Amino acid sequence: MPKPAPQDGTQPVGPEQTYFRYLQSGEWRVPQCQSCRTFVFFPRVNCLACGSEAFDWVAPAGGGTIYSTTVMRRPAEAGGDRNLCLVDLDEGFRMMSQIDGVEASVPKIGDRVRATLRNDNDSHLVVFQLTEASA
Repeated sequence: MPKPAPQDGTQPVGPEQTYFRYLQSGEWRVPQCQSCRTFVFFPRVNCLACGSEAFDWVAPAGGGTIYSTTVMRRPAEAGGDRNLCLVDLDEGFRMMSQIDGVEASVPKIGDRVRATLRNDNDSHLVVFQLTEASA
């Protein structure tokens, strides 16, 4: 059930808005259930594992493994080819992003990666880089 708008005139703050506010401030934080300690990504109002509504916003360590990867073919004037991947984070959730710092076709399923924030036109994005062991 949606919560009513605050009476003090402020904007309502839900889990998605909280996630993007952290990113905008240069921090990557995701909700972790206070009851069962499961990380819940993409942010939701209830824990997917136990149904709790109580979360801590935790900075993930950022290590992960490429679950799936593909190359988006684009013309040079559109920025050239770009990698798109699904990463299984060590904290137990999966997210879509891209691998920075290498040619788009280099990342492979099973490669280890580390998350980093990239400032992109005044907003921050979570992207990944191959770890030394993968390169």
